[in-house]
Amino acid sequence: MNRYVMSNSNANVYLRTKVMTASPGELRLMLLDGALRFAQLMRDGLENKDHEKIYEGSSNCRAIVTELITSLKPEVDPKLCERLNSIYTFIYGRLVEAMSEKSIEILDEVLRLLEYERETWAMLLENLASSGATESPAGTPVAAAGMHASMAQPDPSQVVGQRFSASG
Repeated sequence: MNRYVMSNSNANVYLRTKVMTASPGELRLMLLDGALRFAQLMRDGLENKDHEKIYEGSSNCRAIVTELITSLKPEVDPKLCERLNSIYTFIYGRLVEAMSEKSIEILDEVLRLLEYERETWAMLLENLASSGATESPAGTPVAAAGMHASMAQPDPSQVVGQRFSASG
């Protein structure tokens, strides 16, 4: 049992370090990974009628989706934030419906949306990295493709804040 406690402690240190050194874009990707993981846990719980997994997956996934919503920064790009807010609000509502109706079909829709969002975000980060993106002083990726940062259009990764908790 002592080995498990030590291993769990090392995992927490690793996660905390990863979170503290990640860019806002990487943090958002981590949130999407967590939302997918907990939605899948909820799905497994629904399939196996495991109420503990259903509750844990649902509550943690909803908490992450709430974080995705509250970390948007509409002052950077109001239209993009409005669209993202709509998507995340829809996902949240569907999670609530899947929970109340115990519906794997609704949850599968949520999983598809989260997977699409995660893939899109991962592609954005890859494109920024391959185009010579740099980090701004605030740690936000800025496209450096021949333009001064102040002349560039707001980058989607700039519309998210850097709020993230290693404890949840």
